[in-house]
Amino acid sequence: MQTEFNRHGSQRKREAPFSLRLTFEERAKLEDAANGVPLGTYIKAVLFGSSLPKVRRRNTQPVKDHEALGRVLAALGQSRLSANLNQMARAVNTGTLPVHPETEADLRRACGEVHEMRTALLEAFGKDGGAS
Repeated sequence: MQTEFNRHGSQRKREAPFSLRLTFEERAKLEDAANGVPLGTYIKAVLFGSSLPKVRRRNTQPVKDHEALGRVLAALGQSRLSANLNQMARAVNTGTLPVHPETEADLRRACGEVHEMRTALLEAFGKDGGAS
């Protein structure tokens, strides 16, 4: 809890919040004028002549293709990809997984599928994955 000092130098609790009733139209105008700044901050800045803080904007629609994202997430949810890759890495490190041409082909195919999922996720979020 923040404390302030009164004019006599003793501590006092912060004042209770002030509320203001607005019509829907008034609030809409206020929010439009505030341009993303919290309303309380905007009102105080206008009333007391202080500068407004810079507002960090977030993309309100980060997913470009919800259907593609759903397909990729469903595929990831049904797979045991991370567990299987971890088991394979452990087996290779301990020498219990001989890397034969068939194993190498399986690993390359799995890497290709992971790359496809990455590409699909980047597309779903409207991103360019850069050079592959």
